[in-house]
Amino acid sequence: MKASPPRHISVAAYYYPCTHPHPRWDKAKYPGFTEWDLVRSARPRFSGHLQPNAPLWGYEDESDPLVMARKIDAAADHGLDAFIFDWYYYNDGPYLEGALDRGFLQAANNDRIRFAIMWANHDWYDIQGYNPADPCKLLYPGAVNEATWEKITDRMVETYFAHPSYWKIEGKPYFSIYDMSVFLDSFGSVEQARLGLDRFRENVVASGHPGLHLNAVLWGEPNLPGSRTPTDWPRLCRDLALDSLTGYTWVHHGALNEDTFPTSDYSWGRDRYLAFLDHALTCYPVPYFPNTTVHWDNSPRAHADACWDKPAAHVVNPVMTGNTPAAFKEATRLIANRLIATEKPQPYILTVNAWNEWPEGSCLEPGEKFGLGYLEALQELFGPTGEIIASPLRTPAVPV
Repeated sequence: MKASPPRHISVAAYYYPCTHPHPRWDKAKYPGFTEWDLVRSARPRFSGHLQPNAPLWGYEDESDPLVMARKIDAAADHGLDAFIFDWYYYNDGPYLEGALDRGFLQAANNDRIRFAIMWANHDWYDIQGYNPADPCKLLYPGAVNEATWEKITDRMVETYFAHPSYWKIEGKPYFSIYDMSVFLDSFGSVEQARLGLDRFRENVVASGHPGLHLNAVLWGEPNLPGSRTPTDWPRLCRDLALDSLTGYTWVHHGALNEDTFPTSDYSWGRDRYLAFLDHALTCYPVPYFPNTTVHWDNSPRAHADACWDKPAAHVVNPVMTGNTPAAFKEATRLIANRLIATEKPQPYILTVNAWNEWPEGSCLEPGEKFGLGYLEALQELFGPTGEIIASPLRTPAVPV
C-alpha cells in the first residue's frame, strides 16, 4: 500500500492589539490608557487566584516596530506560522490599528511570519473596568453601512493582501469574520450579504489573486455583550460561499464550568471542546480549522467593586486552573491529531487563542509564572524537529 503523504499543519495565533495608545482609549478612559493598565492593577479575587499576571518582557508598546520584532522572532522560533490580527473598523473609522500598521508592518523581520486579518466586527462595549451591577455601555456598534464595507475591502486589497507576508491558503488571502450575526445585520439579509462578499471577491481577483479565502468564526456560547450566533451554519456556509470555519476560544463552546465557580478545570474545558470538535470536523459543508486555547481569566477587566459570589456577565467568569504548559501541549496534541485523522480533504490549520489576550489571560507570549513554557510546548510539537509535522512556511532567523 502506498504511504500517505506527510500532513503539514500550519499554526496561527490570534493577536489582540490592546497594548498601545489610541485616541479612542483616551476618549473612553483617560489619556494614555491601554489594557496594560488593567493587567498591571489586577488583584486576586479568591484564594489561590494568580493575579496580577505580569508579562515577562514588561509592559511594552506593541506599536513600536522593535517591540514587535521580538514578538515575531519568538513566534517564528517556536513553531508559529502566522498572527491573525483582531482588526477593528467601524463606521467612523479604524480602532487599535497601530499594532499591525506601525508595529508589524514596519518591523524589519516581518518576513519571518505571516499575518492575516480577522475582522473583529462585534459591538464594542465598555467592558474595560466593568462592574456587572451597572449597565454596559455600547460605544461602537459593529454593523457597518455599505460605504464602510467598501472602505474595508479596498483597504484589505490595497494595503494588506498586497504585502508579501500576508497569509494565503492555496494562494488566496485569508480573511476571517468574527461576528456573523452582526455582519448579516450590516446588509439586512443573507442575499445582500452575499452580494457584498461577491464584490469583495471580484476586487481580490482583479488585483491579481486567484481568489479570496473567506473564513468565519463559529461559536455556540458568546462571551461578549450583545453577541449572537446564527442557527443554521451549514446553510449559511453554502449561501455565503464560505471557504472555512474556525474557532476563537474554547470558551465559545462551553469550556467554563460555572458549577465549580470561581474556578474551572482546564482539562474539563478541553474535553468539552474535543466533543464539539468531533462534530465540527465532519458535519459542516466546508473545512473546520480547530482551535486550541491557552487559558481563561477575564478578571482584570472587572471593576474593583465587582462581586465574586457567583458568575456574572461579562467579566465575572470562572477562571481556568491546571493550564500548565504541559496541559496545553497535551490538549494541542489531541486536537492536532484529530485534525490529521479527519478523512475530509482540507488544509491542516490550527488556530490558537491567543498570542497576547492579556486581559483574558490567554497568552503564548511569555509571562512571569511560566516564562516561555507555552511557546516551548508549541515548539516541541510543531518546530522543525517537532513531534507533529509542521508547516514549511516558517523561515529561519537571519544571523546578524
